[in-house]
Amino acid sequence: MQDTRAVDTLVVGGGAVGLCCAIALREAGRDVLLIEASHVGAGASHGNCGTITPSHAGPLAQPGMIQTAMRMMLQPDAPLYIKPRVDPVLWRWLMRFAARCNVRDFEASARAKGALLNDSRVRLGEWIRDLALDCEFVESGEDYVFRDARRMAHDYAEAPLLRDLGVQVDVFEGRDYEAIEPALKPGVAGAIRFAGDAALRPDRYVDELARALRGKGGEILEGVALQAIERDGDAWRARTSTGTVRARHVVFAMGAWSARMADAIGLRGLRGAMQPGKGYSITYDPPARVPKHPLVLRERQVCVTAWPSGYRLGSTMEFSGFDDTLNERRLSALERGAAQYLHEPVGPVVRERWFGWRPMTCDDIPIIGPIPNREGLWLATGHGMMGIGMSTGTGQLVADLVTGRAPAIDPAPYAPSRFA
Repeated sequence: MQDTRAVDTLVVGGGAVGLCCAIALREAGRDVLLIEASHVGAGASHGNCGTITPSHAGPLAQPGMIQTAMRMMLQPDAPLYIKPRVDPVLWRWLMRFAARCNVRDFEASARAKGALLNDSRVRLGEWIRDLALDCEFVESGEDYVFRDARRMAHDYAEAPLLRDLGVQVDVFEGRDYEAIEPALKPGVAGAIRFAGDAALRPDRYVDELARALRGKGGEILEGVALQAIERDGDAWRARTSTGTVRARHVVFAMGAWSARMADAIGLRGLRGAMQPGKGYSITYDPPARVPKHPLVLRERQVCVTAWPSGYRLGSTMEFSGFDDTLNERRLSALERGAAQYLHEPVGPVVRERWFGWRPMTCDDIPIIGPIPNREGLWLATGHGMMGIGMSTGTGQLVADLVTGRAPAIDPAPYAPSRFA
């Protein structure tokens, strides 16, 4: 990059959300440069299970979650694990999270997430068609599978709220479901299907978004890290690892790393609002018998996704800061959990063992919109486990806000000002 260059809009972050913001801004006629500290799709956008799930509107902060988390703290391979350590920032975040584990806040977060998930779900199909994104997208639905009838009844209690949010919810008895899903072992108590959900291969989706952005005249620079930002007249001057960029607008879409830039971007409250939630996955060549639909094996919280090009077990949530070790015990828990449900839980060849940090907010609602008192600076982060599924809606919402157009959904629930 040149020592100094000027653009209308700088997007910081090359995951699915940043790329969608850049595409939507480019389509709105803005001159866009996207910078990425590593390479496109290097973060949580790469190795997740690629499910597009309006059905997942319910937040992690829900009644009873604190008791569940406390029980799991002594189980390092549990689906939800908080690594015991002295970390005042984490414990303050957990206290804020705990304060929202009630029915009122659960429903408020679900409605905010649901609006963005539903908007994104429709846009995703349009973008895949219009941009010719080759990412193994299928309108497959997604099934929750249960071996415990009590757990199924517990989860089904959320169905009225989901239906109110426009999510189709269908129920199967155990034997009926076993008859239509031969990949499963006997012993299924029942299943809940969300027919409006979908799936894609996330690494290919991100690659295709990058291709589409370049094709529209947007520029991507990889290996370029943001270091500082300061006001420069009617614009902002961003100092990076390879030079300086002057831009009227800067969109920060750095995922879990956003909180580390809180002071630089002028929103200190972001430090206490977000935590990195570590997720894991294993990708294989497909086994002979793969599920017909993406599955969530509910008691073990394992997501199973099959594409023509691969087969993936994923999920888990680990709060261990930015610990960069690949925890073999937690990877093995994915395989052990899948083995309880599936005749062929793993594929014949392992292609990738992966972890990534999800940007988890204390209210489980994304942070999208203008940074208070920093005209021209915008945030698009905090999507938790829903970054792929919320990416297109987030991109369009950011473009609408930056350009002053009326957005398709109410931006108020996502406003960064709630953490000012």
